[in-house]
Amino acid sequence: MADPKPRRLKGHKATATCCIASAATPGLVASSGEDGCICWFDMRCKDAIDIMEVGEEPISSLCFRPGNENMIYVASGKQVKSFDVRLGSSCSWKPLESFDYNKEEINQIACSSKSSFLAAPDDGGEIKIIDIRQKRIYKTLRDGHTSICSTAQFLPWKPWEVITGGLDSKLVMWDFSKGRPNKIMNFDLPDANNGKAKEQCFNPAFVHSIAVPEMDMLDKSDKVCIVARGDGAVDVINLEAELAHLRSKGSKKPQKGSQSRSKGTDLENPDQEGRKRLHLDYSSGGHTAAVSCVAFSLFGDRGRFIISGGNDKLVKVWDWTKCIDEGSSSDLLQLNINHSKKVNWLCTTPADTENLVVCDTTKVVKVYSVA
Repeated sequence: MADPKPRRLKGHKATATCCIASAATPGLVASSGEDGCICWFDMRCKDAIDIMEVGEEPISSLCFRPGNENMIYVASGKQVKSFDVRLGSSCSWKPLESFDYNKEEINQIACSSKSSFLAAPDDGGEIKIIDIRQKRIYKTLRDGHTSICSTAQFLPWKPWEVITGGLDSKLVMWDFSKGRPNKIMNFDLPDANNGKAKEQCFNPAFVHSIAVPEMDMLDKSDKVCIVARGDGAVDVINLEAELAHLRSKGSKKPQKGSQSRSKGTDLENPDQEGRKRLHLDYSSGGHTAAVSCVAFSLFGDRGRFIISGGNDKLVKVWDWTKCIDEGSSSDLLQLNINHSKKVNWLCTTPADTENLVVCDTTKVVKVYSVA
């Protein structure tokens, strides 16, 4: 199912940290590194077609502006910078905008599907929501995470909702127009895995990465969130079922002295009460160390596969739609790639070949072909 020998993309002078693939231009990939550079690769060429020197600080995350991939956003230190790739050259790259709203280092950035807002979660546990059209801060989300907020994604089907994960083992669903959590899920509680006691003794269930399907994937999947966990598990969570359960609880008459939900303190509810989560751990052929990144496949039948990479130096391809189509959670692992290095980040491309891009703890980006 995959070429065992990956193609090697050279250009960085230090560890590659993140990669994104163009949806509008097949075969175009951008990667960032601890060298403060962005390397642009065209899969038809042997070497990097351009290198952007953004600054001296490491770049933690990249994202395109949906609908206009000439615009790229870059997280470096406590800043988010925007660039128009049509206006630069190898000699001079100047940001169009620089957003300095975060007090701590930014871990990831994500742009909403309507290209109106950008989320920047940081080491202080806060998430800055930036209005990229008005070029100003829109909202600061706090009181959801008690530790580093590592990842964020907007929900394409909910224009005012964003979901975040952190090193407090929490997944938080926010109404960012109101600046408060709708629901908080804590993976570090004993019954967080479908009501079962924890069986793993690796790292805590930190949330390192999350992924949500694009709108055109929803005809074949539920409205879910994929969670990469520090204990080696990958969870598939039905967000609509979680919120429906919350609404059913909210319809009950509150007891005297009950607390307000605006702070999210009583929203943590790992008790499944019949709600099903797909839990892919080592017993399913999954990872044996922290999962660092997850993504939906953009090749072939879009969204059919979940791709996960971890600190166990493995990349795994899961046919999770079998669980929906056949109602079975067994034999979902379709491919196991021994990558030989810890995975920092990965992304997929719409191409038939060279469609899985992996950044690891080296300065060389690897590309696999997954059928």
